[in-house]
Amino acid sequence: MPFFGICLGMQCAVVEFAQNVLNLPGAASAEVNPKAENPVIDLMPEQRKITKKGGTMRLGAYTCDLKKGSNANKAYRSLQISERHRHRYEFNNDYLEQMEKAGLLPTGINQENNLVEIVELKGHPWFVGVQFHPELKSTVENPHPLFVDFVKACLK
Repeated sequence: MPFFGICLGMQCAVVEFAQNVLNLPGAASAEVNPKAENPVIDLMPEQRKITKKGGTMRLGAYTCDLKKGSNANKAYRSLQISERHRHRYEFNNDYLEQMEKAGLLPTGINQENNLVEIVELKGHPWFVGVQFHPELKSTVENPHPLFVDFVKACLK
């Protein structure tokens, strides 16, 4: 079954993978459990000292490099994209190597700050989790390429 996780959906997929594939005790998002034993989703370092929330999230468009041959690369037909963000919590790179070895692959990386923007499940026909918000760039007349490919995958 195809899977498309957007922002929190991607984060939930990462937590589920950590809990049920890696069997990491106490794997969680630090947003849900600030005292998680294994915070696989964690507060961005530049957000740690912020106490007045307001408009302090990671907002705006950021560049992301895609892994050649990934579902994201096939959907966009490009190796570099720019997508809009609105969040404070990110994939925790302390777990990157372990996740990758077990099959949850980082297929989109922000090279400027080494953030995982897209994850895909190795061997799955269509499993894409994105940290950004593709719906912000999608219209009825010009649907976002990830939505188009997700629907195509569902129709298969």
